[in-house]
Amino acid sequence: MRRIDIEAGGYEIILNEEDAKELGVYPQDRMKVRKDGMILTAIVNLSQSVIKEGEVGMFIEISEKLNVKNGDKVKVIPTSRPLSVDYIKKKINGEKLTRDEIYEIIKDIVEDNLSTIELTSYVTAIQIRGMDMDETEWTTRAMVDTGETIDFEYTTFDVHSIGGVPGNKYAPVAVPIAAAAGLKIPKTSSRAISSAAGTADLMEVLTNVSLTIEDIRKIVDEVGAILAWGGSVNLAPADDKIVRIEYPLGIDPHSQVLASVMAKKKAVGTDFMVLDIPMGPETKVPDEKLARKYAMDFITLGERLGITVEAAVTYGGQPLGRAIGPALEAKEALMCLEGKPVSNSLIEKATDIAGMLLELGNVAERNKGKEHAKEILKSGKARDKFLEIINAQGSKGIEKSEDVPVGKYTHDILSPESGYISIVSNKALVKIARAAGAPKDKGAGILLFKKKSEKVEKGEPIYKIYADSKAKLEEAVKIAKMLKPLKIEGMLLERIPAYKK
Repeated sequence: MRRIDIEAGGYEIILNEEDAKELGVYPQDRMKVRKDGMILTAIVNLSQSVIKEGEVGMFIEISEKLNVKNGDKVKVIPTSRPLSVDYIKKKINGEKLTRDEIYEIIKDIVEDNLSTIELTSYVTAIQIRGMDMDETEWTTRAMVDTGETIDFEYTTFDVHSIGGVPGNKYAPVAVPIAAAAGLKIPKTSSRAISSAAGTADLMEVLTNVSLTIEDIRKIVDEVGAILAWGGSVNLAPADDKIVRIEYPLGIDPHSQVLASVMAKKKAVGTDFMVLDIPMGPETKVPDEKLARKYAMDFITLGERLGITVEAAVTYGGQPLGRAIGPALEAKEALMCLEGKPVSNSLIEKATDIAGMLLELGNVAERNKGKEHAKEILKSGKARDKFLEIINAQGSKGIEKSEDVPVGKYTHDILSPESGYISIVSNKALVKIARAAGAPKDKGAGILLFKKKSEKVEKGEPIYKIYADSKAKLEEAVKIAKMLKPLKIEGMLLERIPAYKK
């Protein structure tokens, strides 16, 4: 055996082409790999020169799982492809899958029994062919059943956003408001995939977000809530593997969005959930018709799973608040909890969503939740609860907004003319923030001085770019000058007729 210190994304081996011919094996076929009584199924790759005859090349995932070292002997035997490949073909042909067929596909995804080509075919098939609500429910349950779960002995609540709007930092404000009112919220979040910061990224600036199931249960029992990274526990593990395929393809199948979100909520025993659906240009949901479809589909799927869902269609036409990027968003969320001046959009959205949670939990009467949420925020109880949460998870010693470390390299982008901000491009701002280093570089991002409809003077700073490195700052500034994410117009848009000599 020859170990290849490269991650393949699954169980994969390399055979010399001559050995493959003798065995009757072709690229992407399967082989059983046996070592000391342990057997794994691996995808086959072929080589003329990298691997010698009689040798097996093994990538990191399978070599570590079998605990093999260079020179160890392993036995390889050709085997048939899994049945789920036939079920994927069935979906490609537009046929409805059965509960058992879907379970088999999800199980093979989790166990790395499908090649990248096969998994890509599955994701593409459900993007093009779609799934009805039966298939979506079965997919959700299969994703739960093939991972770990957490059972709480009390009613639990959760919030989730389908994303698409930068700076969407409502959760670190809404969750402690609801927890301060006595609700139990095991909130797990994702890291950024294509955005400038996920909730887990900004929380990681302040505290440990990699918790075990035991940690989650203990902290929720004692403090009432967590704000942790879902990837640190094995909840609906098929989701992460599917996302890795979706991202480079730039696709997001509707049924898979439903299943991904609800599987993780079902896995942590959620009873009630508020779903945030940001709507507007350059978001995932550009219009009211699609927003209503998302809302009703989530509500319907929730009913099938025993989860009560209420949806909040929120304004997503520009960033929430003024900060984009992990540290800058953490700072702005803390400022909001501290009662310091922040963008009104953050206060309104966080208390809207917290208010819905309070009403679902019978803490506030219908249509009185937002008012109650604002009282909790203003009283300082939400800030106290937030500090309890970050201390329980493992605080990094930052408890005040002014102590949050942000990128040391900065550049102000100045307005080229006087007028009003007419357009704010979410996508362009995210590209600039990511060029500056976000979300990996926690201090990188953008602070907006001006937003839509606000007046600007020529030469006035309209936003500031932050970076942890000078080179990344220079690249972000170059992209900012090219993309021009904030469009400025005067009050006079056109003069008719035009002046003629």
